[in-house]
Amino acid sequence: MQQFHVTKASGQKAAFDLMKLQASLKSAGASEDTIKMIVRDVSNHFYEGISTKDIYQFAFQRLKKINHPVAAKYKLKKAIMELGPSGFPFEKYISSVFKKLQFEVQLNQSIQGHCVNHEVDIVAIKKDTFCIIECKYHNLPGTICDVKIPLYIHSRFHDIVQKKTTGNKMNYESWIVTNTKFSADAMQYGTCRGLRLLSWDFPAHGSLKNLVDQFKLYPLTCLTTLSKTEKLLLMEQNMILCEEVLLNKNALPEMGIKAGRVKKIITEAELVCNN
Repeated sequence: MQQFHVTKASGQKAAFDLMKLQASLKSAGASEDTIKMIVRDVSNHFYEGISTKDIYQFAFQRLKKINHPVAAKYKLKKAIMELGPSGFPFEKYISSVFKKLQFEVQLNQSIQGHCVNHEVDIVAIKKDTFCIIECKYHNLPGTICDVKIPLYIHSRFHDIVQKKTTGNKMNYESWIVTNTKFSADAMQYGTCRGLRLLSWDFPAHGSLKNLVDQFKLYPLTCLTTLSKTEKLLLMEQNMILCEEVLLNKNALPEMGIKAGRVKKIITEAELVCNN
């Protein structure tokens, strides 16, 4: 395959990584024949400096014509970015991850620190472990959580723990969770200070992508059979996951979706969750 450079979401240029494209297609469940076809088409249609966004969109459209559930999984990262416009659906989504990790969770908690009161996105408790979780949601590719985030979160955490640890034997953890990436400085500082960092691809084992695949926590925004408006209406009904669509099938006809489309939506959701 002819080598060319691509333009990343950050604006940086990099050599096109064929293996990365193949791995992402395979991870979504694409067959070997489908992967070969898409790689061949990429070779034939793309040019020096093309954006990674355009390559993704091209591959997604090809997959969508062949296999809707595979296309849905391929767009997982983008689907999480579509949980907006506010950050609350992402917070609810992350709370689902911690529930699967056997934590009891509470959203939007107010906790008194030693000096001031703090609004905390998620509190997660399991046995003697008390987690304070801050969610950093971004809806633009290439957005990075820089070192200012863990600096700020560590300061808040220290104030809360200073108040709570008086006569308390709980083990306290501070988590920062983002759907994008941390800068190198943010990872270095967070690790040095004992913060738990969770991003799309960090840590290498146990990243957000790993956990989503492990627990099949696919957001309903990945479904290709739903329109953008329908996804927003479902989220307004406090649904975030594909499995929640399956548990609330009556919500679809109540939104005015006709029986034929309801069947297609349910079928895609079942295949995404169970494949």
